[in-house]
Amino acid sequence: MAAILAADVAGYSRLMGADEEGTLARLKEHRRELVDPKIAEHRGRIVKTTGDGMLAEFASVVDAVRCASQIQHGMLERNADVPPPTRIEFRIGINLGDIIIDGDDIFGDGVNVAARLEGLAAPGGICVSRKVRDEVRDKLNLSFEDMGEQQVRNIARPVRVYRIAALAAAPAKPPLALPEKPSIAVLPFDNMSGDPEQAYFADGIVEDIITALSRVRWLFVIARNSSFTYKSQAVDVKRVGRELGVRYVLEGSVRKVGNRVRITGQLVDAVSGAHIWADRIDGALDDIFDLQDRVTAGIVGTIEPKLRNMEMERARRKPTESLDAYDLYLRALAQFDASYEGNLEALGHLNRAIAIDPLYAAPYGLAAWCYHYQRARGWVPPSDPALIDGIRLAKLAASLGQDDPETLWMAGRVLAELSGDLDGAIALIDRALALNPNSANAWRSSGMVRAYLGHTEAAIAHLERAVRLNPLDAAPYLSLGFAWAHFIAGRYEEASGWGDKVLREEPDLPTALRIKAASCGLLGRHEEARTWAERLLAAAPGTTIASMRLHYGLSMRKPGCLEAFLDGLRQAGLPE
Repeated sequence: MAAILAADVAGYSRLMGADEEGTLARLKEHRRELVDPKIAEHRGRIVKTTGDGMLAEFASVVDAVRCASQIQHGMLERNADVPPPTRIEFRIGINLGDIIIDGDDIFGDGVNVAARLEGLAAPGGICVSRKVRDEVRDKLNLSFEDMGEQQVRNIARPVRVYRIAALAAAPAKPPLALPEKPSIAVLPFDNMSGDPEQAYFADGIVEDIITALSRVRWLFVIARNSSFTYKSQAVDVKRVGRELGVRYVLEGSVRKVGNRVRITGQLVDAVSGAHIWADRIDGALDDIFDLQDRVTAGIVGTIEPKLRNMEMERARRKPTESLDAYDLYLRALAQFDASYEGNLEALGHLNRAIAIDPLYAAPYGLAAWCYHYQRARGWVPPSDPALIDGIRLAKLAASLGQDDPETLWMAGRVLAELSGDLDGAIALIDRALALNPNSANAWRSSGMVRAYLGHTEAAIAHLERAVRLNPLDAAPYLSLGFAWAHFIAGRYEEASGWGDKVLREEPDLPTALRIKAASCGLLGRHEEARTWAERLLAAAPGTTIASMRLHYGLSMRKPGCLEAFLDGLRQAGLPE
């Protein structure tokens, strides 16, 4: 007779699909720092682990339940500041019964029932059998809720199941204050097509709606990266409103069948939960941009009817009349940053889009960004002749996309990074911000380019604006911008700290490793600097002082900054 505790991670496949390495690292950290020590503290024995699950044996059922409760309370605290889509939450089942011992392993109905109880538990919850409830209810300060008899797989008789009453929630983060002007978040639309390959189409619909709304200058629009943290979740719009600091939330679905598409949407007041507007729009794929405009028109008209006519003219800027070119652009957007191979495949899609519609600016801008991304990630050396194509494409994008803010900031940033034309870059990015003051990407790029110019305080202010527009962005590039701004300002300790934030999310990002190595070198922490330089060389073999001079020589405009950067890398041991 033994108490058996079975546990697994809720939504493990989804978490692994989104971030395999990060999920495994976080799971190991939770095991090492919380789960395994608690099991040992309560005199339990881990029998085996199976990927996301584990089986543990206790001589005392009181110890097993107390251990499970403390693990779940500990996970609440550890998840308090983690965005819901990336949280690791355990489900736990506990049974008391006979077991068969075979070496270090255990078998029998006592084990099978515990595993079935685990499957009935909610994320963060604990389910126990009646035997367990009867043994511990007068010994532990816990309350149990009767779930009735449950027929579970491979167990002949129904099992009476109890769940431990909801654990106290971790302290909630204070909600973000609402901006002075109307604010909205557009959540990912559900892909109802029945084809996972069409998910990019639903995402593209939402992205175009966000872009159209962002051009309404009096409207505060949350950036795509923050909105998309809620993808594939059943969400409470009031919680979304608190976490993103918005008054309105738009949600909906897209169904694409053959040449027909149906878009449904509803606008909800995130403060009260009241539904303000809902509609269903059907049409042919040839009219997809008109359908998007009609959805946007309904939202804007609801918020401020008297501004409808004026603001809708600003929102009705179609990127292209060719659905094929647009389709290729969406595919490239979904994969350009996945890997070097994915980047090259994205360039192939973009070249096809340009061939179909040579006057469509967006593919030129994204193609130029692909070349910049190759260089920034260390996939190609800074002297790669192919990067000249990035400059050429950026200039074409700027010429064709004079009223497209997303294309303008991309073109400006590429010209700054690849050609050193910082003044031209600032002009393009400022125009993008004039057209769309809600573009977090444009504010981030403005901060980066202004940092290169040495206008570090303005750069930090612009980066902070990007953070406010995109508060849940998990990407490390905003932190990278802060790291550069502080480094160029000569605040190497702050630069090092921001570099740490980047490297926690992207441990092999060459740019962050360069900042970290140079900062530590200039701070006199030479042994640490050498460690970071070694990691840099492992991530980007062939990095030298000469290659870094070539990489940053055109863009790092502030007097003395480039030499200080190179000196820091020398002190870190980077070869000439």
